Amino acid sequence: MKRILRLVAAILIVGAVVFWAEAGANRGWTKTRVPVKTVDAVTGLEGIQWQDKFVPGVDFLAAAMLGAGVLAGLSLFVPRKSKQPKNTTEQ
Repeated sequence: MKRILRLVAAILIVGAVVFWAEAGANRGWTKTRVPVKTVDAVTGLEGIQWQDKFVPGVDFLAAAMLGAGVLAGLSLFVPRKSKQPKNTTEQ
C-alpha cells in the first residue's frame, strides 16, 4: 500500500507538470479567460475580445504538489506488512 500511494503521488506530480506545460505554462494565477487581439475589417482598429480558455497557473501546480504531498505523507502511516508467518499453534 505504501508503494501504491507513493506511485500515485509521483504520477500526480508528473501529470500536473505535463498538463501545465501543455496548456500554456502560465507563471501567474490560473486564468479562465484570455484576451485576444482582433482587427476590425472595416475600420482597421485593433480591439480586445475575451475568449473562454483554461490556462493553468502556478496555483494549479501548488495544489497538485499539495495533493501529492498528502498522499506521500499518508504512506508514512501505513503499517508494514509482516514478513514472518503467524504461528497458529501455541505450545
